[in-house]
Amino acid sequence: MKATASMIEKNKDLKGLNTLSLPACAENYAEFSSVSELLSLLHLAKEQKLQPKVLGGGSNVLLPTTVSGLVLKSKMQSVQVLRQNQDDVWIKVEAGKNWHQWVLESQQYGHGLENLSLIPGTVGASPIQNIGAYGVEVSDALESVQGICLGSLQLMNLTNAECRFAYRDSVFKRELKNDFIVTSVVFRLAKSFQPNVAYGPLASWAADNENFSSQQLIDQVCEIRSSKLPDPTDIPNAGSFFKNPLVSQDFAENLQAQYPTIPCYPQINGKVKLAAGWLIEQAGWKGKQLGNTSMHKLQALVLTTNGYADLNDVFSIRDAVVADVRERFGVELEPEPQLF
Repeated sequence: MKATASMIEKNKDLKGLNTLSLPACAENYAEFSSVSELLSLLHLAKEQKLQPKVLGGGSNVLLPTTVSGLVLKSKMQSVQVLRQNQDDVWIKVEAGKNWHQWVLESQQYGHGLENLSLIPGTVGASPIQNIGAYGVEVSDALESVQGICLGSLQLMNLTNAECRFAYRDSVFKRELKNDFIVTSVVFRLAKSFQPNVAYGPLASWAADNENFSSQQLIDQVCEIRSSKLPDPTDIPNAGSFFKNPLVSQDFAENLQAQYPTIPCYPQINGKVKLAAGWLIEQAGWKGKQLGNTSMHKLQALVLTTNGYADLNDVFSIRDAVVADVRERFGVELEPEPQLF
């Protein structure tokens, strides 16, 4: 189909489409329900010299008051079994599918995503950030990513290796940043349930609950997340706002000598991961408010708003937290949400 100007909505209010509830207005906005519809909209955007920008679940973006270009939102949500063997099953999931809903449905086919329950956002956004929680990253179960290169308007298929996944990072945040729209993701799920419960609270729970099911693991993950992370529909937030910083082993040992209780997690690349939430709490920011924003009282890693904050308010508390952690520990915190 050929996209027409009537498919584009002018001055679309985005306040309800981002979990920080920041006031924002898209100069141009459109939704698509198929790859052909998306391609048609992209051709129209090229004709009108509008920069395409994809908005997923709005949980990992920082929206300015006015968003230029053409904001696109996927309504593609189908799930398709591609193939399977004795051990695994390959499932293609379209980008507009709600992430948590997909995790729940994934149990019908296989296992591997349970620890990623209740993470806000869409399937299409999951590889960009390489979302992770409780010892599991989406890259562990991801086979490939399909999408459209904006520069050429050609369909592309990237293997797991080509996505160049790292901690909260991927090729989509580097070489392909602003030049790739994810349309679907292929997951490889294991038919046998082999849970990863090495993470502290999960380990203690698993020790007391032998032979638990995948649904019981999902329920426990949701319970742990809910006890620490506020529901964005109740308290506007973007989940964990800062990445857990990676430092050298020598640097980590020096910090441990000064702060014996600091949580440190050795990584396979020789680096050591520090707990950003602990650093922020020790810097005095847990539960502390600054204007219309605050760091959550139950989890210092979560930046929340009162529903009246704008982007400048978020920048103010972000910069203040980063400065205080840097001054006390010599560690530079990096935000997870990206400027849209």
